Amino acid sequence: MQLRVSSTEDPEISLTSLIDVVFLLLIFFMVSTTFERQAVLKVDLPEAQNVTTPQDQPITFELVIDPNGQYYLNDRKLVDGRPVTLRAAFEEAAGDDREVPVILRADAQTPHHFVVTAMDVTAQLGFKRLSIATERIDEDEKQ
Repeated sequence: MQLRVSSTEDPEISLTSLIDVVFLLLIFFMVSTTFERQAVLKVDLPEAQNVTTPQDQPITFELVIDPNGQYYLNDRKLVDGRPVTLRAAFEEAAGDDREVPVILRADAQTPHHFVVTAMDVTAQLGFKRLSIATERIDEDEKQ
């Protein structure tokens, strides 16, 4: 007497719900991930309490000044720190467009006259949108 019926079929496992969960996790991590542009040169930015974030523009010029007064325009090292060299680099990069925002990143240890020279050259060339990059500090960190 045989009480059990033997079946030759393998049990079927539905992977649809597992795939749904994997896609939901993938979407969650894609949405919650933040992407931040890191500068190639490491500079110690001065601190400020009220920092406004510049609007995202398709083209910006980033002028970095290291502690020794060496200029870098869009990660390209300039030959020297003379105003003539800085002016020529901006003219070559911008052409006739003076509406492009300029972001000035100077190390906190950079002598003041290098920053003033950069601001003076950009003003003489007619750039109207100059931002000075700083690091934001919280009230808790200050004390």
